[in-house]
Amino acid sequence: MANLGVHVYEKATAVSIPVVADSGIPFVVGTAPVHTAAKPGKSNYPVLCTSWDEAVEKLGFSYDWKKYTLCEAMYSHFKLFGCQPVIFCNVLDPADADMKTPAEAKSYNVAEHRVTLPLETIKAGLKVKGGEGEGAAVLTENEDYTLFYDEDKNKCIIELLEDSAAYSSASLTVEAAQVKPEAVTTADVAMAIDQADACMTAVGKIPDLLLAPGYSHDTVVAAILATKAAGINGLFGAKCLIDCDSTEEGVTEYSQLSGYKNKNNFVDVNQILCWPQVKLGEYQFHLSTQLAGLMAQVDTSNGGCPYESPSNKNLKMDACCLADGAEVNLTWEQVNLIAGDWGVVTAINFMSMGWTAKGNYTACYPGNTDVKDQFIPVSQMFDWVGNTIIRTFWSKLDKPMNRRLIDNVLDTSNIWLNGQISAEHLLGARAEMLEEENNLLDLMAGIIHIHIYITPPSPAQEIDFTLEYDVSYIQSALAA
Repeated sequence: MANLGVHVYEKATAVSIPVVADSGIPFVVGTAPVHTAAKPGKSNYPVLCTSWDEAVEKLGFSYDWKKYTLCEAMYSHFKLFGCQPVIFCNVLDPADADMKTPAEAKSYNVAEHRVTLPLETIKAGLKVKGGEGEGAAVLTENEDYTLFYDEDKNKCIIELLEDSAAYSSASLTVEAAQVKPEAVTTADVAMAIDQADACMTAVGKIPDLLLAPGYSHDTVVAAILATKAAGINGLFGAKCLIDCDSTEEGVTEYSQLSGYKNKNNFVDVNQILCWPQVKLGEYQFHLSTQLAGLMAQVDTSNGGCPYESPSNKNLKMDACCLADGAEVNLTWEQVNLIAGDWGVVTAINFMSMGWTAKGNYTACYPGNTDVKDQFIPVSQMFDWVGNTIIRTFWSKLDKPMNRRLIDNVLDTSNIWLNGQISAEHLLGARAEMLEEENNLLDLMAGIIHIHIYITPPSPAQEIDFTLEYDVSYIQSALAA
């Protein structure tokens, strides 16, 4: 049949647009007072938050960070470092019978028309009676009373309404269950780390920083974090931030760090080890929490590229401390050992720069001195480039393996890599399809091997100057 007329046909572009991987996105596992939240997020599941208000709405908030570890991360990331987003995974489930006390009726005295209960009080299923005994009337919320949580006082408040017949009651009987944050175990946290794999489908983001403040010092949790960081969804590289235990059972003196690190096998290329904890006013943080905020801040300032080390950048703190709050004063010589010889990130107030993070090494150093593994920003760049490649070329899978496909992959890769070189994120880079890496059997099986060479810049952690007395200057200066 004739095909008369003028026709226009489109051809696929020879170069694809790269899907650049995210950087500086934390996935934080821990406990939150989700029973106090206005719109509670699902427990043991990724919850994406892009602001302080959203985090409080979905997870609740308390200043008791030993009970509710995710609140520390919320405060640090949103309030102190002003970074977003964060993906939280709360393991404290108010619906789990093992994580709450059974409902029990208790009598409470009324003061100024209010009854004060622990913050752990669960609103769901709560019953209030005006007075005591069998004949006490059951009160109705929003008709007889209102209930709210006061995070500043760490309390749950029942306030009687003026129009209620119970407004002048001297006592109330309240029957309610309470959450038990202490019932959460390291095993619960370890299991929840696997939820990093659900982030892509659940919230559309792939994290590259994994944390469990308050739990990461546990060797099992630290090992599982490292394993997950090596391959989220079995594909995407990340780093996990680990805290050394700064209690009497762990490290209370800097000189114990090297032995502690080796004993507990904190030597993984995907671990960044931190010690001690830090303070800001009356608030106390795990160093991993603030380091995550700092890394996100640095990456954001560099257009989302993790090529710059967080070392020598300002933390939000005014003292180093141990878990019990005892202050730790580190000298430059001690910090040089901690960060330079033992591969542990710490903090120091030196050279009128204020408090800064100090340390460029992943936990694998000094046992592993491969430059792509030992330096935090270099290792992160390998993860970031690898993650970008996976996301960019996933759509090419199962297409016909022909010259056009190969050229598209090579050209797209090299154009993007050249852009990273121009931005000085990489010193040099190229993508090649090497004949010796692509044997006939692999090609027949539909397997293509692309070799990508990259050289991220190493952190300039030592700058040496040589001073020499030059006698020629005195001769020229004093010559007649």
